[in-house]
Amino acid sequence: MRILFILLIVFQFNSLKADEINYLLKIPNLKTFSLNNENGIKYLIAKKNFKIGVQNNISCDKLEKKNLDNKFSLIKRNLDLYDNIFLKKINLRFIILCQNLYISKINTAGIPDLKKRTLILDLEFNEKYFERVIHHEVFHLIQGSFPEIFNEEAWSNLNKKGFKYADCSTCTDKLGLDIYKNTDGFLTEYSKTIPSEDMAEVYSFLITDNKNLEKIKKIDPIIFKKAEFIESKIKKINNL
Repeated sequence: MRILFILLIVFQFNSLKADEINYLLKIPNLKTFSLNNENGIKYLIAKKNFKIGVQNNISCDKLEKKNLDNKFSLIKRNLDLYDNIFLKKINLRFIILCQNLYISKINTAGIPDLKKRTLILDLEFNEKYFERVIHHEVFHLIQGSFPEIFNEEAWSNLNKKGFKYADCSTCTDKLGLDIYKNTDGFLTEYSKTIPSEDMAEVYSFLITDNKNLEKIKKIDPIIFKKAEFIESKIKKINNL
C-alpha cells in the first residue's frame, strides 16, 4: 500500500498541468514546454507577461517563438550537464523561460529562487554572454544550498590585501561581463561587485571556457587559487 501511495504521488507530480505548476510556484501566465527530461528539469515558458515578488518588483515578458527556437537547444544542452542527483542537492527543478527580465527596474539575465526550486532565464539577454550566464545563475543556487562550503570570508581572503567588494551587486555601475585582458585576480568587472558574484563568474568560466581559464591560471596566481577553491568545493558536494 505504501509503495502504491508513493507511485501515485510520483505520477501526479509528473502529470502536473501548467495551472498546477503556476500554483506551486506562485508565478502566473506560464505554460509547460518540456517536462520529461532525464535529469528531472521541467521547462516552462511565459505565455503572457508576468509580475511577481515584493511589490511586483520582478517582471518578465511573454516569450516569442523565435527566441525559444533560437535558444532552447543551447539551454537544454548546458543544463543537461547536471544530473538529477546534483540538481536535487542544489534545489533546482523548474526553468522558466521569458524575455526582458527585470528586478527593481534593472535588467538581469536570470533570477534563481531556492525556495521555489526555480531559475528564471531571460532569452533576450546578450547572446555573447548567455551560455556563461546559465551557469553563473546555477552557481547562485549551488552557493545558496551550501553557504558554509562556499564561505565568502575565506573567498575574500584570496584577494590582494586591501581589496574591498561593493556593498551589493547593484551598488556600483561596474557591471561589465567581458573578460579582462589583464585579470589581476578578477576575470570580469562584475567579479568585483560582491564575493558571490565573483565566485559565480569563476564557476561559469570553469564550465564554459575552461581552456582559456587554464591559460589565465598560469599567469594569475589569485585566479589559480579561486579556480582551485571552486573546483574543490564542487567535488565536496558531489561526494556528499
